[in-house]
Formats: sequence, structure tokens, C-alpha cells
Amino acid sequence: MNGDWLIRGRDGRLTVYLPSGDAVLCRAERGPAGAWDAPRTVGGTQKLHPGVAVGQGADGYAHLAAWRPTVPGESGLVHSTHFRPRLAPLDWVPIGHPDKKGERTGEPAVAVDAQGRGHVFVRNKGGGVSLRNQKEKGGWGPWQDLEGHDVEGELAAVTGESGLVEVYAAAAGGILHWRQEEPGRTPVRGEGADVPVRPGTLRAIATSAGHTTLFFTDTSGDLCAWRPGEKPVTLIASAGPGPVSAVRCEIEGHDCTVLAQRSSSGRVAFAAYPTEQESAGAWWTESGPQLPADAAVSLALDEHDEVVAASCSPSTGTLLLTRRKDEPGLALEAWREI
Repeated sequence: MNGDWLIRGRDGRLTVYLPSGDAVLCRAERGPAGAWDAPRTVGGTQKLHPGVAVGQGADGYAHLAAWRPTVPGESGLVHSTHFRPRLAPLDWVPIGHPDKKGERTGEPAVAVDAQGRGHVFVRNKGGGVSLRNQKEKGGWGPWQDLEGHDVEGELAAVTGESGLVEVYAAAAGGILHWRQEEPGRTPVRGEGADVPVRPGTLRAIATSAGHTTLFFTDTSGDLCAWRPGEKPVTLIASAGPGPVSAVRCEIEGHDCTVLAQRSSSGRVAFAAYPTEQESAGAWWTESGPQLPADAAVSLALDEHDEVVAASCSPSTGTLLLTRRKDEPGLALEAWREI
């Protein structure tokens, strides 16, 4: 999964999106902090390739994108919208291929602008990034080549507090960045970062009115943070090999960024620090049981704006959840299977 696969829906209930063979499943809370519905398939009977991207708009709607097989040796992208956790997601809608036709070119990424329009980004066969986005009055615009070069790994798409969409990509020699200058406009490439980055470790969130922050692991194994216009800074040694999940929340009256990552020991590691104040430092605290090597972690805020974390292992189908306790600091409840 690319993006936050644990989200809070429009009605305050939590939803998870889980890979399952040639499909994606969703599960939703029946009520806040209550029992969960049984899994159901997203988008009807369409068979999918592995790898699904999730993005969420300010309206609470979830947008999903994935590759599907079309004719032998070729694939195309599809898109679905999920309006409320207790409702079924819409059927998958074909949105084509960035190069008109061909096989999969890379994992998609999704962001949703302030007007609720989905933006699907994907690497193209030229090694750059392409975009297709929904139009204001319905339907989809044409594929647009944002250019770029030597893009590797998953893209990180994000919507700033301004409602403008951005996307980050790892490339040979550094990080590439595109940002909308005005609502509805095509994102343009801006200043990048000349830093050695491990592909597949990018995750971005909005951290202030004027900035989004990209988290990534460099080739030495350090977790770093970068905001365009500034220099990348080292935050902490990475707890494990994959990307972090990140969310902003209030802890004891302070605006904080909470990070979670499956650690090399197999447990989930958490860290928190004052938002955009990486110089304050952070440290990892591990939680929960040891997880399989394929386990992923995602963070969200619940109906009370408190941190909630989920871990999922595709190989075992085990889904675990924990929430922040009503105590000082970042104390968590015992993990439970749902």
C-alpha cells in the first residue's frame, strides 16, 4: 500500500484498506472505538495487480488507485472513491496508462486537492512522473508528463494545508519535487534535494500553512526530514528498512509529529517531536508483539483527534490496532487484533 491505509472517515469512524491477492479489502468500525465490520472487496469484481495507493481529501473521502491487467502483457490504471466507511466504495473506473499502453511502470500515488479532485501520479516509461487528475465538473483530464528522470521506488503524494497538491520522487542523485502554484493547475517542478536517498522510503505530510515535510531514509540508514527551500536534516537513525508513517497531533498542548515504523527487531517503533523542530531530537520506543517481515504500519487520528496505529501482515492476514491512552506523553493501549 502506498499512502496512509488507515484513515478516519467523514463520520469519524476508522477504515483500513488491505491487500488480498488480486483485490483490495476494506474494513470499517461499526462505531467509534467499537467492533469492526467484516472485510469486503473494494470496487467490485475487477482483478488487480498488487500495489494500491490511497489518498484522502479534506472532505474525508478516500481515493484509491491501482493497476489492473488488460490484455496479455499490458496493464492500465483504475480509480475508486470511498465516501463513507459504512458505504461500499465505488466500482473501479479505468483511467488508462501514462504511455497510452504497456505494462506497469511503477506504483501509483494519490493526492486529493481542496476541491475534492483526485490526482493520480505514476512513473512513466521514460523514468519521469506522469499525472492524471479529475476535472472540476466531472470526468478526467488527459495524462500529463511532468518530466523528471531516473525515478525509483514509490512516489510520495501529499496535499498541503493550502489545498495544493505536491509529489516527491526519489531519483538517481537526490529527490525531485513538484507542486501546484494555484488550484487546478498542473504541478510544476521546483527545487530538489541533492541527497543520497533509499528508494521506497518516502512519506510526506502537511506540517504548516506553508510547508509539507518529506521523511526519507538516506543511504547511511538515517531517517531524514526535508522541506523544499531548506536543507535536509537528519532526525534519527531509521528503526527499520521501510518508510515511516507520520501524523500530526496535539500532545499535552503541543503540535507534534508522531512517526511509526516496523523496526528491525520486528516490533513497531514510535517517535514524536515538536512539528518542524527536528533540532529538538527524537527517539524510538518499541511497542507490541514481533511482526512478520511483510508487516506494514499506518497512523491516523481517531474521532477525538488522538493517535491510533494499525499494523497489517499480508502473509498472515493479521490486523492489529492500538490507541493512545488518556495519559501524559505517548502512552499506548495494548495492541489488539480486529
